[in-house]
Amino acid sequence: MRLKYGSGVFPAAPARPPMRARVEALQAELAKLPQFEPETRHYFHAGMYCRSVFRPAGVLVVGKVHKKEHFYVVASGTVAVTTDDGMQEITGPAVLLSRPGTKRAVLALTDATCLTFHVTDAKTPEAAEVELAEADELSPFGIGNQLKQEVLS
Repeated sequence: MRLKYGSGVFPAAPARPPMRARVEALQAELAKLPQFEPETRHYFHAGMYCRSVFRPAGVLVVGKVHKKEHFYVVASGTVAVTTDDGMQEITGPAVLLSRPGTKRAVLALTDATCLTFHVTDAKTPEAAEVELAEADELSPFGIGNQLKQEVLS
């Protein structure tokens, strides 16, 4: 007979905070460290927005909360990425679905390029970010993945 947590013999395993709360706690700790501005490219075409982000191996980035469903693509390299099912190691090419409310932490285990694809009528990174991402005063990044001026000072 196998005994399980919560079976009356062992107490129930402590509940883990939801992934978003864990990523937010990580973001707060990362804010204490020197920041890295990832190479980011923006593409707009036919009602779509693609954002391409390159990260060298060893870089850990926490993104903003997304308002709308979109594709998250690991185009090349290997990353450890937070998902609704926990942390996953993914080698590109691979496609993930991001739901509204998703906030990811991504650690580049090798040099890696990741892309997001969004449906939008926006024509600039600024307009796309307002439409697609929640405002995040704690994020070191402003529009277009650029470090905020106060982080650089």
